[in-house]
Amino acid sequence: MKHFLQKITVVLIFALVLSGCETVGYYSQAAQGQWSIWWQREPISELLASPDTTPELRQQLQRVEAYRLFASQQLALPDNKSYRYYTDIKRPYVVWNVVAAEPLSVEPLTWCFPIAGCVSYRGYFSEQAAIDYAQQLQQQGYETHVGGVAAYSTLGWFDDPLLNTFVSRAPLDLAGLIFHELAHQQVYVAGDTAFNESFATTVELIGVERWAQQQGITPEELNAYHQRRIMRKEFVSLLLDLREQLQALYAQAIPEQEKINTKQQLLEIDFPAQLRQLQQHWGQSTAFAGWLQQPVNNARLSTVASYHQWVPAFQQLLQEQENDLARFYQRVEALAQLDAPSRQVKLLALKQRALRL
Repeated sequence: MKHFLQKITVVLIFALVLSGCETVGYYSQAAQGQWSIWWQREPISELLASPDTTPELRQQLQRVEAYRLFASQQLALPDNKSYRYYTDIKRPYVVWNVVAAEPLSVEPLTWCFPIAGCVSYRGYFSEQAAIDYAQQLQQQGYETHVGGVAAYSTLGWFDDPLLNTFVSRAPLDLAGLIFHELAHQQVYVAGDTAFNESFATTVELIGVERWAQQQGITPEELNAYHQRRIMRKEFVSLLLDLREQLQALYAQAIPEQEKINTKQQLLEIDFPAQLRQLQQHWGQSTAFAGWLQQPVNNARLSTVASYHQWVPAFQQLLQEQENDLARFYQRVEALAQLDAPSRQVKLLALKQRALRL
């Protein structure tokens, strides 16, 4: 309790040294939201011993206990109290992120925070608070998007609990999420999303592979997991291509109205048609159909990060360490200490070596 309150106090102090009542209010809601999650948490061991725990939840909690032990013992990930507790926050998302961009720009607004660095979103523990802030930005002429987030990492500042927002995921997807989020606690570079997510994705992939080998997961289950990841990767590639088309459009020396008309064509006609083609390619799948149920704009597209940009580079680095994860983490930490240009040069060299193999 004392340790947690000290961390909450640090967050509030950061808020107070920054100017403006709005900033203090924002950090206060963040601290209160984190406190609420921590306060409601229950040890997984107690829930497993309780007769009131549903069979479905019990099965998932047992799986998480096994994933957590495996992560520490076999993947050399942090051995702490994260994911050893469960919190039912009684809502579908833990936070809602607000993203904003100008009407003729794919570059999102950024906000800088004491721990995470500068990021392209502003998170709220209340959906209505997120909507209210988005409306303020709309009044200033920005396009906005409010998106729910099922899981996030506090980067080791707090003991992240298992949440009802993601506990019901398919077994291998749940294992991958645990490995991914713990990887963020292992190495994190403030302000470098591509580095952080590619590293965590690499750990997730190798973790799931090793878990499947050790536990004798059926080839069908593992193939289904890989198929879901392939579909996600192909969908993200579609969105990144669309974003690049818009970026090129906005840079053209043509009348503004022409840019707006072409933008509408890309977002409202071309993109839905391309997504339907992908779904047909996946066997008449309805995956990602939700993207057609809300307007697609610059802000929403800016939420798409390339989680795979540096995955080949990290996989090459792991191979060069003879697949020794402890040594791999040391090398990744060394990359994290470099300035951004030097880090990118190293990653490009690793990626090129990977592609030559």
